[in-house]
Amino acid sequence: MMKKRILVVDDEPSISMLIEFNLKLAGYDVRCVQDGEAVFDMLKPFRPDLIVLDLMLPKMDGIQVCRELRKQNNAVPIVMLTALQDVTDKITGLDNGADDYMTKPFSPQELLSRIQAIFRRTQALPGVGDNVIHEIGRLRVYTEQREVHIDGKPVELTPKEYELLLFLCRHRGKVLSRQQLLHGVWDYHFLGDTRIVDVHISHLRDKIENNARSPEYIMTVRNVGYKLSGPAAADTSIG
Repeated sequence: MMKKRILVVDDEPSISMLIEFNLKLAGYDVRCVQDGEAVFDMLKPFRPDLIVLDLMLPKMDGIQVCRELRKQNNAVPIVMLTALQDVTDKITGLDNGADDYMTKPFSPQELLSRIQAIFRRTQALPGVGDNVIHEIGRLRVYTEQREVHIDGKPVELTPKEYELLLFLCRHRGKVLSRQQLLHGVWDYHFLGDTRIVDVHISHLRDKIENNARSPEYIMTVRNVGYKLSGPAAADTSIG
């Protein structure tokens, strides 16, 4: 089986070497670059399956890299690294397309665990009997094609946004806590930062709701979490 390819982007050689050593030890094919612009030089020749991306970079910072990748409809998973402790900086990374973030200093084993979790969730092929179409009002989720449509028109979601929506569909009508969503979608088996859930819920609402401030699909259950419920109107056929 071909090794998964991981691109590490960090201008601190000691951190790049530490990450590279541990990821190669785990069986990954790893390349390292030291600035944001170099990411785009590596996309075609290396074709990374995942990018470990530092926030503070020369030439083009991590936020700019995320934004440009998503603008190009490149859905490669991104784990952002930041030395900044401010929650706002972490949320900004998620808002611009990062799938996960870690604060420096970090444990290489935890980084590896998060990368493995992303690959488990995003790279698994549909299993037998998994060819399901979830139909909720104007919303359609096609599991075999990994596509989402609203009123028959495709909606561009990142891999993590798709997985979150699919998890909500599979538990339609059930109230799910942020911790349940964190475990079910991000595959974290430790106490994680549940704000990552809120950011992705916000992204989903922006893309599938007519009015994100007054959602008809993803409902907030105060002090608990979220649930997916159909709109009050009857289902509308595609086309």
